[in-house]
Amino acid sequence: MKSPRSSAPGKQPRRRARHPKITIRYKHERVTVQELRDRCGDLNAACVLITRFAEMLTTRSGQDKLEKWVHDAEASGLPELHGFATGLRKDFDAVMAGLSLHWSSGAVEGHVNRIKMLKRQMFGRAKPDLLRKRVLLPS
Repeated sequence: MKSPRSSAPGKQPRRRARHPKITIRYKHERVTVQELRDRCGDLNAACVLITRFAEMLTTRSGQDKLEKWVHDAEASGLPELHGFATGLRKDFDAVMAGLSLHWSSGAVEGHVNRIKMLKRQMFGRAKPDLLRKRVLLPS
């Protein structure tokens, strides 16, 4: 019996999001990054904050960790992260929901993207009835 999340035949299975630490594959690259982080305190602080945020994204643990992360980012003294944290505070409830709930609007966004692509392809070439057929009868 197939699980409900398994992909249809011919489609690639979904890949899990990777944590940023996994992206450094080679030992010499790891050493270089660590040397850079040791030399620059701001870079190290940014790496720590970005890694914590990426962990919230991949584990959906925003409910427990987002408030502290935003506070730490604002207190870090890094203008880019401070601005990002300020932007998160503007719609904090939506950000909290996005980082903690398992619901996703990905399927809807995919259909909207497909419809926009069809509209761009057919601009000036066909009447609305043909566009309607292409939207409602995907190939």
